[in-house]
Amino acid sequence: MDTQLIDGKAVAAGLRMEIAGKVAERVSANKPRPGLAVVLVGQDPASQVYVRSKVRACEEVGFLSRNHSLPMDTTQAQLLELIDTLNADDQIHGILVQLPLPSQIDVQSVIERIHPSKDVDGFHPYNLGRLAGKAPTLRPCTPYGCMRLLAAYGINPEGKKAVVVGASNIVGRPVALELLMARATVTVCHSKTQDLPAELATADIVIAGVGIPEFIKGEWLKPGAVVIDVGINRLDDGRLVGDVEFASASEKASAITPVPGGVGPMTIACLLQNTLEACEAMEKN
Repeated sequence: MDTQLIDGKAVAAGLRMEIAGKVAERVSANKPRPGLAVVLVGQDPASQVYVRSKVRACEEVGFLSRNHSLPMDTTQAQLLELIDTLNADDQIHGILVQLPLPSQIDVQSVIERIHPSKDVDGFHPYNLGRLAGKAPTLRPCTPYGCMRLLAAYGINPEGKKAVVVGASNIVGRPVALELLMARATVTVCHSKTQDLPAELATADIVIAGVGIPEFIKGEWLKPGAVVIDVGINRLDDGRLVGDVEFASASEKASAITPVPGGVGPMTIACLLQNTLEACEAMEKN
């Protein structure tokens, strides 16, 4: 089968260029630049890489970017105080607290402290509820990126059978809501699913987000399936692989995202899109 590679780098570059154009228009009209504050607690190497890439992306599109690096022993009260300050800052339209957080901090309390209008990660219960009610505002970035990738390649989920593997609040649950909104028939699989290969054998679209290297085998897929691999896992030999066994899946799928270079770049591009939308929405209020 001639499998199409879904190039997330190219689609994300196009979206960033579009955002940069809108920022330039805002600046020429004497409107404020969208402002994004990124908060990192501790020195987790992977988180530091993500934060640097987000800061670079902000600079590329002309955003105001503020980076707050806090020590590992930061208390929950100190972090919530910073969030309150950023909530009140008119120059900041988006607040992103990089996960994971140290064990002394309750993640849900932090997510809920960010004002929904500045929740550019799309994790606040208000924004998730809007998505569930088919009236989305700020949408979770990775699921939003998955949907934009499908659209960029002319893949319409309407009427298709979609199987989501993984039920996390960050990917699995919100991407299932996105697919439902696109009028797909959606099955969500997780660790208690009894026969995952049987579920995948019926799927026109597979979205994988389990965090287990090469967990999904190509022989489990329906011929011609579209595969969106959200996973990014580093093996002992240093290689980055997804949650799908790419070589065998490529023999069955009609289209597939690579890892790296698939969903990852779209997550950051959709974060920028959310920040721009948050900025525009604040002007209307």
